[in-house]
Amino acid sequence: MVDQLSQVFAALADPTRRDLVARLTDGDATVGELAAPYSVSVQAVSKHLKVLEQAGLVSRTDGGHRSPVHLEAQVFDLATAWLERYRRQAEQRYRRLDAVLAAMNDDENNENAHHPANHPGTKNPSKNNARARNAAESRESA
Repeated sequence: MVDQLSQVFAALADPTRRDLVARLTDGDATVGELAAPYSVSVQAVSKHLKVLEQAGLVSRTDGGHRSPVHLEAQVFDLATAWLERYRRQAEQRYRRLDAVLAAMNDDENNENAHHPANHPGTKNPSKNNARARNAAESRESA
C-alpha cells in the first residue's frame, strides 16, 4: 500500500492537477466548470480529478460530473509538515555553515592583524632585505 504522502506528491507532480488544485482554492466547482479552460475532454479532467481524489486532495459528494468538487485543504497539512521538517534541517545546516565560515573569516582577520607587515610604521623585513640587495647590486655595478 502506498502511503498518503507519496500519493499527494504523485498527484501534484502533474501540472494540470496542480492547476486544478489552484483553481479549487477559489471554491468548489463541477467537473464541467473545471474542464472548460482546457483543450481536453471532460473525461480527461475527470481522470485527473480521480487521481486527486485517491490522494485525498479533493472530494465529490456523488462522483457525477454535475456534483461539485471540493478541495480537502487539510491534506496539505501532511505535505507541509513533511516539507517544513526538512526545511528546518536545511536551515540549521546553513546556520552551522555560516558560523564555521564566520569563524574562519575571524581567524584570518586576526592572523592578518598580527602580521608585522600590516602595521603602519613597522618595517617589513622582507622588503628591507630586498632593498639592501638592490642597493648592494647598484653599488657593485657602479
